[in-house]
Amino acid sequence: MNKNSFMFNKRILASLKFLPVQLLIGLLLCTWIPYLFLDWSYLDQGFNTTSTFNILISGMLTSLTLFTLNLIRQFPGINSSSYILPVFIFWFALVFVPAELTKYSFSLIYYCISGICLLSYLFIINIINRRYTIQTLAYIPVGRAINMPEQVPSADWLKLDTTNLGQHVNGIVTDLHSYDLTDDWQEFIAHQTLQGIPVYHHRHIRESLTGRVKINHMYENELGSLLPCENYMMVKYCFDFLIILALLPMTLIIFLFTAIAIKLEDNGKVFYTQLRVGHRGKSIKVYKFRSMREKAKEVLTVDNDDRITKVGYFLRRTRIDELPQFINVLKGEMSLIGPRAEFIDFALKLEQQVPFFNYRHIVKPGISGWAQVNQGYATGAEETKLKIEYDFYYIKHISFTLDLLIFFRTIHTTLTGFGSR
Repeated sequence: MNKNSFMFNKRILASLKFLPVQLLIGLLLCTWIPYLFLDWSYLDQGFNTTSTFNILISGMLTSLTLFTLNLIRQFPGINSSSYILPVFIFWFALVFVPAELTKYSFSLIYYCISGICLLSYLFIINIINRRYTIQTLAYIPVGRAINMPEQVPSADWLKLDTTNLGQHVNGIVTDLHSYDLTDDWQEFIAHQTLQGIPVYHHRHIRESLTGRVKINHMYENELGSLLPCENYMMVKYCFDFLIILALLPMTLIIFLFTAIAIKLEDNGKVFYTQLRVGHRGKSIKVYKFRSMREKAKEVLTVDNDDRITKVGYFLRRTRIDELPQFINVLKGEMSLIGPRAEFIDFALKLEQQVPFFNYRHIVKPGISGWAQVNQGYATGAEETKLKIEYDFYYIKHISFTLDLLIFFRTIHTTLTGFGSR
């Protein structure tokens, strides 16, 4: 294979990162080809109402799944294939289950083949995207951008010692506020911008690649940007309420078996309540399944904590111990997604140790959140400081898409036990 042919094939594969290309190929491979393979009679008889309906439903599943995955892929840390299956199952339930209640007949074989093709296609896209989306960023080593490779190791970095850019890069990063940015560098930045190469301030690229907002050096305009949209917060509560109602039959069954298991182990109380810091700093009583021995001291949990019961270990690993907090959500004290509610005493200490700690209370605490799915539980001021950077990223970028991403990653966390103690 010659060089030109290799570059042509590389460009074709790289084009798969664009949604229109993904949709076009996906509809062809996952909707039309399976149908034509199974039903050649269409060539003679044309489409009937049932076949058109089946193709439409399959096309909706393909389109919605691809669209959702492209939305959530914009957020930092989305480099694995672990969220593909939850997204597929989510849309499968929302598209196929209601459609099955209609008068049109379903071809089970067609949907199985179509679903297998779609899942295979999604994993192939993920592999290709991971290969061709590793960013090569050049950085001008001045000011706070002097150690970018150490600060953000998830990109390929090219250090610029001169104004000669000898290779293609996805962007240029520097400290745009630094006094060391000479006239030559500024002229270089202007020229590269005119050539279509984006230039980023170091703080913005660090935030976009790590999923964290630095809290040591915040500017006054950022404090306003951390205030969430009130309209979305109302919509968010409505979604929380509807999701809990939809999950109620399954939740009640889990509640029953969990209560029996806790009682059988030590015949103690099933539920446990804790006073924690809630929305805008108000105290709330959080409900949980008891996972520790009764009368255990309320201190931070550590690895291999001997206060945790055998049943409690399973509840914590699968996050089932958090399910009674649905009551807090229905009461409007918490949300399904948000920063973790901290112990009151621990929160008071952190206010003295961690800058801007109180700002995390401007949204309702959540059962799961961006920090939980990225870091897990935190112990001590240093880990909590890192967790708050994740919390601030969530507050700054709060949206339905980010909440949906956290929902899918929570499923992965539940299945793997990531971050449990």
